[in-house]
Amino acid sequence: MSNPTKKKGTGSAKGKASESPKDKAGFINFTIDGIPVQAREGWTVLETARYYGIHIPTLCFHEALQPAGGCRLCVVEAREGDWSKVVISCLYPPWEGLEILTNSDRVQNGRRWILEMLLADCPASTEIRKLAREYGVTTTRFTIENPHEECLRCGLCIRVCEEIVGANAISFGSRGVTKHVATPYMVPNDACVSCGSCVAVCPTLAAQTRLDKFRGDLAQRIKQIGHGFAH
Repeated sequence: MSNPTKKKGTGSAKGKASESPKDKAGFINFTIDGIPVQAREGWTVLETARYYGIHIPTLCFHEALQPAGGCRLCVVEAREGDWSKVVISCLYPPWEGLEILTNSDRVQNGRRWILEMLLADCPASTEIRKLAREYGVTTTRFTIENPHEECLRCGLCIRVCEEIVGANAISFGSRGVTKHVATPYMVPNDACVSCGSCVAVCPTLAAQTRLDKFRGDLAQRIKQIGHGFAH
């Protein structure tokens, strides 16, 4: 999920000269890593970067869903004159003349801290360990509560079930450090339609191991359906 994807209905800027938004009203001119870019009204920094093929790593973002800013991995540095701030690109709107840096020292340091925390939160995730190694992070200074945990609690599975499927079969249970993806009353949910959307969007593949807890034993459900047809 960390690889950039193009915004639906668009492509990279290369080969799109005839569709360039330059000099048209309703567009915002700014720079990303020194590259002049233009954003449509309502676009975020991350959406603009993806349109131009500029890579910003993400875990909890999916272009089909509303951004939540949960993983914080998409941080960038926003600058204007002497002012600068590290911001979450999936939620941050650009403005005229803004300068965005995607790999400054502040950004790199921030991502390393985030990845250390993720290594502690979901140490069993192969995807997280692989991503952390890309930034030179192989250990964590934070306490590992559950060495078998894969889920980073980004909420993508919950959002796709609500926003796209419309089933609302899963949600977050508990709060704080004990927060986890769950079904009501921690029992298999009849609202689950076994579509697999939660597995498809999961950045750590943790949803695959939890799917039967969401929907119940699939073989048993198929058996029940078969009995229904028999009657």
